[in-house]
Amino acid sequence: MTPIAQLIRQARAIPVIVIDDVEDSLPLARALQAGGLSSMEITLRTAAGLQAVARLRGEVEGLSVGVGTVLSVEDLKRAHAAGADFAVSPGFAEDLVKCALDLDLPYLPGAATPGEVTRGRMLGLDAFKFFPAATLGGPATLKAWGDVFPDNHFCPTGGVSPDNAGDYLALPHVAAVGSSMPAPRKMVQERKWEEIRALSHQFVASTHLK
Repeated sequence: MTPIAQLIRQARAIPVIVIDDVEDSLPLARALQAGGLSSMEITLRTAAGLQAVARLRGEVEGLSVGVGTVLSVEDLKRAHAAGADFAVSPGFAEDLVKCALDLDLPYLPGAATPGEVTRGRMLGLDAFKFFPAATLGGPATLKAWGDVFPDNHFCPTGGVSPDNAGDYLALPHVAAVGSSMPAPRKMVQERKWEEIRALSHQFVASTHLK
């Protein structure tokens, strides 16, 4: 099992975060952890994303901090320099996979087709983000994939909610689920840390984690 597969299997529930103000990163991380989460994916959708990753480096023990929405080799290199524990892309590109391997940075590329999973396997990957999960058929599609890729590990995102998280995680090859539900962008902007803690707890409970 590769390091990224181990990481997501340990996390099981990964909040996907958009941060607009780097000063929000530490109280947000503490709220997520207080709600029972052990990992967070900070997207590169804002200029504060990488700054937040760097700010959190070594600050919250037991919380892995990754970078999401990685779209280029330069994104990967900047994520590595910022101290990210892992990186995530919405799609699949061989140059990104090879760069992540060169950097020794745990990397979760997106896969929307069996062809992309097969190409990833040929490069030595065993874990993939399944995105956008709801549009691609949800648990039913991943159940079918499990018949042909039983030794791979998947993390569905896109339409994952407390109502269906357990359905995904009931599949043995689904290692984790990702969702923005625990910390919606507006709630982060309004610094509602207690509400985020409560939503994180609800997300954890929906995945049947203890």
